[in-house]
Amino acid sequence: MAEIKASEVMKLRGMTGAGMMDCKKALIESNGDFDAAIDILRKKGQKIASKRADRDAKEGCVLGGVSADGKKAYIVSLNCETDFVAKNADFVKFTQDILAAAIANDPADADALKAVAYGKGTINDEIMNQNGVIGEKIELGFYGKISGDQAVVYNHMGNRLTAAIAFNKPADATVAKNVAMQVAAMSPMAIDKDGIDPEVINKELEVAKEKTVQEQIQKKVEAALKKVGINPAHVDSDDHIASNITKGWITEEQGAQAKEIKAKIAAETEVPAQMIENIAKGRINKFYEENTLLNQKFEQDNKITIREYLKQSDKDLTVSAMLRFGLGN
Repeated sequence: MAEIKASEVMKLRGMTGAGMMDCKKALIESNGDFDAAIDILRKKGQKIASKRADRDAKEGCVLGGVSADGKKAYIVSLNCETDFVAKNADFVKFTQDILAAAIANDPADADALKAVAYGKGTINDEIMNQNGVIGEKIELGFYGKISGDQAVVYNHMGNRLTAAIAFNKPADATVAKNVAMQVAAMSPMAIDKDGIDPEVINKELEVAKEKTVQEQIQKKVEAALKKVGINPAHVDSDDHIASNITKGWITEEQGAQAKEIKAKIAAETEVPAQMIENIAKGRINKFYEENTLLNQKFEQDNKITIREYLKQSDKDLTVSAMLRFGLGN
């Protein structure tokens, strides 16, 4: 066949983003057929993807956007192996293209998004191609969407974290942004109390009750130790007792006495059931305050909750859906 021209190599590189030598080899192998050369490069990407399947793609670019009617929000994460690749302009552009495809086509899930047309193939084809172009494991790490009467997204600086929320009615732009930023910063588990899995609450309640009992026992232990002249900090564990005896901070007799006091009080102490229930209930309320959006303290004014902040804007305004994705969290 005729010699492959530099202009042809450049054309293929512009079409695929592959390296110059890879493009030249593909054109030679395909006898100058561009479609066949693209297929060769794609297969190379699939081969590289297969070889790197066991690699961790923990870096990447996370972006969110809203539909033209403002009622749906989308988040996508294109993952790679290194921060260097994640910050590459072409990689970010490809992530933006995937997000645009999600907004335009409203796919039901990640598989549907990967099947959306892109160039002469699909988004998944281009992801495979990029494995060959970049030489790293590239994958669609996350795709999610929410909808409501009004949706808004907050893309945190650095393209590693995005939060999306939807409201039950149109919201003031500043209010909407502030609540989205709250979701990004505070990572609530649910919008309100009823959104938390009952099993999670039951486990938290068990932990709260056990912690309450142990705290009451510890108070009695510390009081008893101080009464006989032993510093509680020197005997808070068997390892500390042994090491502090070696250091000369306590005697062996004091170490033995401390163990006896701790065992005796633990065996004899009965914490009133009502006290346990009351304190545990307070801990669960604290759990809700920390982990549910509407009950969290507003970051910009911790004297009010997000629920109260929304009511200040519109008494009927609330969050109807929430989505958050961040690399590593």
